[in-house]
Amino acid sequence: MRALLVVNPKATTTSGRTRDVLTHALRSDLKLEVAQTQYRGHARDLAQRVTEDGSVDLVVALGGDGTVNEVVNGLLAHGPGERVPRLAVVPGGSTNVFARALGLPNDPVEATGALLDALADRRERSIGLGKALTDGLPDRWFTFTAGLGFDAGVVGRVERRRRAGRKSTHALYVAEALRHYVTEREHRRSGPISLEINGQDPVPGMVMAIVSNTSPWTFLGSRPVFPSPAASFETDLDIFGITRMTAFRTARTVRQILRPLPAAEGGARPAGPSGKHLVSYHDVRHFTLVSEEPAPFQVDGDHLGDRSRVSFTGVRRALRVIV
Repeated sequence: MRALLVVNPKATTTSGRTRDVLTHALRSDLKLEVAQTQYRGHARDLAQRVTEDGSVDLVVALGGDGTVNEVVNGLLAHGPGERVPRLAVVPGGSTNVFARALGLPNDPVEATGALLDALADRRERSIGLGKALTDGLPDRWFTFTAGLGFDAGVVGRVERRRRAGRKSTHALYVAEALRHYVTEREHRRSGPISLEINGQDPVPGMVMAIVSNTSPWTFLGSRPVFPSPAASFETDLDIFGITRMTAFRTARTVRQILRPLPAAEGGARPAGPSGKHLVSYHDVRHFTLVSEEPAPFQVDGDHLGDRSRVSFTGVRRALRVIV
């Protein structure tokens, strides 16, 4: 099988030596071309090139969720189709939500072994993805989440700290979330974001809106976080919103989304967080988030600036993944 390995040399949890070992292992089973990313968006450009020229059957992303997102957007630059190469992932970031949601080991060496086994057994899976459209940006595919409001503001704060030299860690995210909560007092009791779904009355007043394409939404270390526990690669998109962020209600919601999920009986959906201040929708194909003023926007943990209107679409069976 012809393959392109896209390597992020700045991946958090892999050294140069580890990447060399992984490359050697993949070359044992693949006709492999290796490319290291050199700038933001380079992984997207590499994946788009090999998709357009038909030179490979598989693109392997070695890096974190940002690298995976770029590769996916390159593969789907012209939309889904049979000519789009398959995707494989070797996790190399600090969190690796997409890889872990697929059931892959979080260790890159173990994940490479699992990938080689999947290739030998010809195992693949067609998964759904989300797509976001907003003014000033091209359509943006996402693999596990997008967000408008508070959570995207936290992502933006973390990115600024990383540009200043801080390493991305779960502790950094928690610290910046607390700082953001303390400083963003204006919208805690009534947010500027409304949810619009065709045929329904708008849902106003949200401080934050999280769009999930799978579950969990993220991880704190080894602990999964479940704002929309029924979200799945086999369904359309789930929406979780918060309209009031008082200290008591926020603490209660955090406890709910961190609690282990009980086993659902008879095929029932797992129960998510509950409360009058929460908004929850499951398996929605088309909807729009509108903010009265520009609000922070993120896709797969990548901060994309402030936006006033973002439209979302769930696309089933958008991409074939080796698992």
